[in-house]
Amino acid sequence: MSPKRAAVFAGLLIAAAGGIWLWYRYRRAEPHTGDDSGFVGSASCRGCHEEFYRRWAPSHHGKAMQPFTKELAQQLSPLTEPLQIAGASYQVELGPQGGVVVERIGEQTRRYRILHALGGKNVYYFLTELERGRLQVLPVAYDVRARAWYDTAASAVRHFPDMPDEPLHWRERPYTFNTSCYSCHVSQLTTHYDPETDTYHTKWLEPGINCETCHGPAGEHVRRCQKSEKACREDPRIVGTRAFTAQQLNDSCAPCHAKMIPITHSFRPGDRYFDHYDLISLEDRDFYPDGRDLGENYTFTLWLLNPCQKSGKLSCLHCHTSSGRYRFAGEKTNQACMPCHKDKVEKPEAHTHHRAGSPANRCVACHMPVTTFARMRRSDHSMLPPAPAASLEFGSPNACNLCHTDRDARWADAWVRRWHKRDYQAPILERARLVAAARRGEWGRLPDVLAYLRSPRREPVYVVALIRLLRNCEDQRKWPILRELLKDPSPWVRAAAAEAFTTYRGTDQLEGLLRALRDDYRLVRVRAAATLAGVPTEMLTPEDRQALARATSELVEAYRTRPDDPAGYINLGNLYLSQQRIEEALKAFETALKVDPNNVPALVNTALAYGVTERYDRAEQLLRKALQLDPRNAAAYFNLGLLLGEVGRREEAKQALRKALEVEPTMAAAAYNLCVLEAEQDAGRGLRWCELAVRHAPQEPKYLYSLAFYQAQNGAVGSAIRSLERLVREHPSYADGFMLLGELYRRQGRRREAIAMLRQALDSESIAPQDRYRILGQLRAIEQRQ
Repeated sequence: MSPKRAAVFAGLLIAAAGGIWLWYRYRRAEPHTGDDSGFVGSASCRGCHEEFYRRWAPSHHGKAMQPFTKELAQQLSPLTEPLQIAGASYQVELGPQGGVVVERIGEQTRRYRILHALGGKNVYYFLTELERGRLQVLPVAYDVRARAWYDTAASAVRHFPDMPDEPLHWRERPYTFNTSCYSCHVSQLTTHYDPETDTYHTKWLEPGINCETCHGPAGEHVRRCQKSEKACREDPRIVGTRAFTAQQLNDSCAPCHAKMIPITHSFRPGDRYFDHYDLISLEDRDFYPDGRDLGENYTFTLWLLNPCQKSGKLSCLHCHTSSGRYRFAGEKTNQACMPCHKDKVEKPEAHTHHRAGSPANRCVACHMPVTTFARMRRSDHSMLPPAPAASLEFGSPNACNLCHTDRDARWADAWVRRWHKRDYQAPILERARLVAAARRGEWGRLPDVLAYLRSPRREPVYVVALIRLLRNCEDQRKWPILRELLKDPSPWVRAAAAEAFTTYRGTDQLEGLLRALRDDYRLVRVRAAATLAGVPTEMLTPEDRQALARATSELVEAYRTRPDDPAGYINLGNLYLSQQRIEEALKAFETALKVDPNNVPALVNTALAYGVTERYDRAEQLLRKALQLDPRNAAAYFNLGLLLGEVGRREEAKQALRKALEVEPTMAAAAYNLCVLEAEQDAGRGLRWCELAVRHAPQEPKYLYSLAFYQAQNGAVGSAIRSLERLVREHPSYADGFMLLGELYRRQGRRREAIAMLRQALDSESIAPQDRYRILGQLRAIEQRQ
């Protein structure tokens, strides 16, 4: 078969594996509440719980968000000089009426009233209302400790060593309170978002994190307790956390203290975290490879690395009150560790190697060092010991040099190694090196990565990160271990493994994925459903089809959890596209573009769907808009090249594919399609592009087959035969490889080898039934020739 007939130009849908984004955003889920929800507000608790109410009201939970009042304005220092931000000047006016931020751009002046203040522990962010009910974080924020105003967006710039970052404009969607940060700052909120008009009618019961956030709706509890104290004690009709396990307590805190992806909007205290959320791990560059914080990561990911919590006995409430205060402030700090580490607490000098009275004798000084990002201080909740060797290798912070700022990490590393005969830094460094190599795509370390994934000492945080990073690894050796990880004890790992198989083309993973559809955890089920979305249902038993339908229903619900987030509509469109429900996919993609008209993944995926329906003009328009917004978007160039090739504009297609390779030199699919286009005029010119495709995707049988085809056309029959022998050895199910090899053997007079090889193919169970007939026909034709 000619590679031209097998080329991607048969339809843009074939580009889906490389061109479609499965898009995740770190979002808060929207809880469903209403007038009959049973929520009655914190004031209803005060009569019986006055002491707790008194402590909660001024706490950081109670004040997570508050109206901006003249009293609050009086606590802030004035902004003496306007801040210059992105070509505009900003001044803050504070007075008896509250506050106003004044924006001046040239001769134009706008005034934004400060309606609400978020935070207060480290910083205050301020909200104003823009058009269509959008609550927006203002461009100026207030540093509580420094008592100074500063540029909100500039403080959030990440300083990655090999990837420049720049501030977003304050009006962009990530700074829209309704969609990005609300549900952990107010209680019992409903967004009421209309995607048709891009309008919010956001409501909440009260600002801050109230009693019912952790205890559930209290309406029936209040009525029952007011009626009868005895009845209230016997059946209080409210979520009581005293009977919770440590895991339940931790899972109840996690939704607001995690960099997570919601898959439902129905989490209630006591539920299991991974039934409602996915979690970002060290695949995210906001973490250093060793797990220390670089950007904003909240707490839960590193908490899962914490050796103490793995005992199943340590909960957030051991160190914190339910209103967020630290129980062991000041001189009591080490008492937090006393229950399990009495020997070290009573004689800290022997453990810390610091003199009596030194701040370093506080357990948290070494095991929970404080770092700052966006002017917010955060403690490292992994509680791992200092690792200055990791600082030397990855630039991550370490507790030693956070105190000894006049010394370097090499000095600190020497002392650590002198004090500790056991090299406790070695495992930290080794797993961090694996993450760092995987991030860089250095798959020469794949054997070490796979060995770690099989290790009984593997950490789920690192396993999940490596599974997700392996998505960019084309080496087939990864699949057996990923198949094993579908049985891992951690639901987080099982879910990541299920998701990894979205790029796998075989069928030997079906058993594990079908089992995952019935997993006890929702997260595993929905990730398996997404992976199996394109599997022909006739391959499944009736029971498996039912399990897939149930899990797919949960998956659709997950994608619809955030009605104002384009990511959900993009993923829903991808699901429908894989199911060949093209018009439904188009509707989902177009909705994503209504929510965010400049969303590049939505533009590219919508173009793919229009290409499938042969509405090429619209597809081209969308792809060119994507490239206007992001001139270095390889996927957009690639799919534009496919489209132009499909409509016969071959030279323009080649130009677009070359641009894709210029942006992403390892894009094998672009090289392959260039091979097909160039070979139409000259097989020799196409050959070098096929060689490039095989070099960057050696596991792809189509590329190796095409290389052999054009080698043969170019007269290099010996090279073609060697390529095909490799192909049938590595991909025994690829029937076209056997047939072309048989033909080349015949042409060289190697009739017996051709017959033996074709008979061997027919004996293989991996050859599909429809391909057997073709191979059998070729075998009979060769046998009949003398």
